[in-house]
Amino acid sequence: MQREIEHCLKVLSAGGTILYPTDTIWGIGCDATNPLAVEKVYRLKKRMESKSLIILLDDANRLEEYVLVVPEIAHDLINYVDRPLTIIYPQSKNLAPNVLASDQSIAIRIVKNEFCRRLIREFGKPIVSTSANIAGARPPLIFKKISQEIIKGVDYIVDPSLDELHEVKPSRIIKLNENGEFRIIRK
Repeated sequence: MQREIEHCLKVLSAGGTILYPTDTIWGIGCDATNPLAVEKVYRLKKRMESKSLIILLDDANRLEEYVLVVPEIAHDLINYVDRPLTIIYPQSKNLAPNVLASDQSIAIRIVKNEFCRRLIREFGKPIVSTSANIAGARPPLIFKKISQEIIKGVDYIVDPSLDELHEVKPSRIIKLNENGEFRIIRK
């Protein structure tokens, strides 16, 4: 695993893109603070930049580095949810502008699987996570279903044997406001 992390770190530090297993499905990733790297992801996916991207963090204690106001309830939701949870926060900071939604909100998931946590911890910055498909196509649930266009378009592919998932589920998505009120976007 460490060898794969080291390869990813080189690519991410150089502004490249990776294809990697996340805590949900295989994702395309890059440095979420680098606008040029984020632009590469949009081009590869043929996705409109008006659609924001999810970013991953290794620890909820790092939210304050990237979210202007972290409502108290966010930590409760993260700690008690039974599967991966993406929370949309109203305002962000220290991220590439093109990773944000048009209203400046940001979708963040705190990962729990070991590979992603170690990668993000060693990189020291959040990583983009978007499904490994061309915009409009169904997200591939397993590595074998990822299109050749995506495979050939990324700068590095993590060894598929590191995929720890046994049951693939998309993350739950909740949108928070600054007062801590929330609504469920995806169960």
